[in-house]
Formats: sequence, structure tokens, C-alpha cells
Amino acid sequence: MTTERTLTVPVEAWEAATADGSAGSPSDRPARYGFEVDFLPTGFRVGQMRRITAAHLRLWGLTTLCDTAMLVVSELVTNAVRHGRGNPVGFRVISSDGELRIEVTDGNPAPARLRNAGEAAENGRGLVLIAALAKEWGVSPDGRMTWCSLAIPEGGS
Repeated sequence: MTTERTLTVPVEAWEAATADGSAGSPSDRPARYGFEVDFLPTGFRVGQMRRITAAHLRLWGLTTLCDTAMLVVSELVTNAVRHGRGNPVGFRVISSDGELRIEVTDGNPAPARLRNAGEAAENGRGLVLIAALAKEWGVSPDGRMTWCSLAIPEGGS
């Protein structure tokens, strides 16, 4: 089970849909781009979601975010695969209003939380990395979705 939905709404299409002229100038509104993938939680999906995300970031002209986004995607998707109790995983990336938002839903109501990993621990540092790299991060009220936002540098790429 893998489904992918892509939402790409460039400024020109939005402007054309606003015939009364209230759209303003294209420089007044950033484009909104996004995609969404639902999949069963297996280990190979982590790399697959990184590749899909990198391809979209290149398409959107956001290559400067690739390294940071790949690390965030790896951590969030790995957590969903490991701790999602076998539930399907939802993965969504949206570029809008000067930020890139990455969301992962895993169906587990236990919210993700920061942990203090010991020196010898082999895991437990993912959310610490996300907290250090992201503009902000959080968990949905029901605990099933973990998300973060990365600031898009001025000029995009």
C-alpha cells in the first residue's frame, strides 16, 4: 500500500483563479507546493521518503534545504516505522509562507517526546536533532502526528 498525492499550486494558477484582481502581485504571495504519501511501515520506506522529498525540493527550487530536510525526514519517518504499532504511516511535506513543514502521522496516540540519551545509547537523539535544526516542532493534540517547520532561506535556493 503506497499512495502519493501531489499538490502544486503555482502563483500563476492562483492568480488566474482570482478573476476580480484581488490576488495582488505575484511577489506578494509565495507559491504553495506540497505532496503526501501514505505507506505501510517498513524500513525501506525511510530512504524512499528521503528520495521523494529531495526530488520535490529540487523541483521547487529549495535545494538549500535538502541536507536538513533529509535528516528530519529520516528521523520522523524512522520514529513512525518503529513506534507506530504497525499502523499505516502518513507523510506530508508542504512549502508555504516561507517555511517547509514536514508531518508524519503514525496512528500511535503516545506522543513523541524529547529524551536524554546516554553516551552509549544507539538511539533516542532524533527529536533532539530536529529541535536543534527546525524553526519549530511539535506533536498534534491526539499524539498521532509529529511535525516540524524549517525556515526557507531568502531567495529559496
